[in-house]
Amino acid sequence: MEAQAAGEVRHWTADVNGISLHVAERGPTTGPAVLLIHGFPELWLSWRHQMAALAARGFRALAPDLRGYGDSSIPADPTAYCIFHIVGDLVALLDHLRLPKVFVVGHDWGAQVAWHLCLFRPDRVRAATILGIPYFPRGPRPMTESFAKLGDGFYINQFQDPGRAERAFGRYDVETVLKKFYALEIDELIAPPGVEIIDFLQEPSSPLPWMTDEELGQYAEKFQKTGFTGPLNYYRMLETNWRLTAPWSAAKIFVPAKFILSENDVGLKSFGTEKYVKSGGLKSNVPNMEVSIIEGHHFVQQEKAEKVNSEILSFLDKFAGEEASA
Repeated sequence: MEAQAAGEVRHWTADVNGISLHVAERGPTTGPAVLLIHGFPELWLSWRHQMAALAARGFRALAPDLRGYGDSSIPADPTAYCIFHIVGDLVALLDHLRLPKVFVVGHDWGAQVAWHLCLFRPDRVRAATILGIPYFPRGPRPMTESFAKLGDGFYINQFQDPGRAERAFGRYDVETVLKKFYALEIDELIAPPGVEIIDFLQEPSSPLPWMTDEELGQYAEKFQKTGFTGPLNYYRMLETNWRLTAPWSAAKIFVPAKFILSENDVGLKSFGTEKYVKSGGLKSNVPNMEVSIIEGHHFVQQEKAEKVNSEILSFLDKFAGEEASA
């Protein structure tokens, strides 16, 4: 019944912002558009459950592979992965589709992109649902300085050196690399001294209960083709992003938003996420926001799909009247 109501996933590419962007789409083209932005190391496929639920409710779900991922372009220049390029791709996609305004959902790196879309172009976002990564306004010093204090074992520090993580990942087959990340159930992504993060992460002894072998194979096929350099370049642009976003220092976001925090997500302590969210710090920087804390780990939109679907749809329902009067 769901497949009949929601239709099948449609795939197409668009030439936008100087690159080719692959987009997966589901639901009626006349429905309210929801832009779903994936994280690392993921693809459009990470939103498969949300796309089905949104489409079944009459929404037009649009899930691109971000640049550097899947069937989208993979620029060779690391500087092509700064936040302005990534957000620019999505604004250009909306222009391509002649969509003046959309709902936005983001997770992990997609959360960062979604927050910055709200920050740079609030006129294009009706409301945002963000999973896992809260909005931290630009501070007086780059976050990479704070990360440096966590030592060389911290995964973001290891990702900074071109080729380092790629060489470490290359000691394993692609499926194993992905499973090590997808099975994350640790408090912090910090390896012991002298150990690469991918060696530190444990490969699950049994299949992931929320991902089929076929789905894992779909991810692996794409990353086997593309490698990981494009996705890792997002991390390598963190300091550049800080320098370029000086005009938005200490800026607040006023787009209506819902933040979904998984109570067992990785990094709640090292990033200060838990304290920041629960103390009201996030609310002060995103005044028109509500917070929902749910059970789950990092890849919660796949692990706890029904709960996340319910959280997203209940938030979008609040704008039903707006849609009717638009």
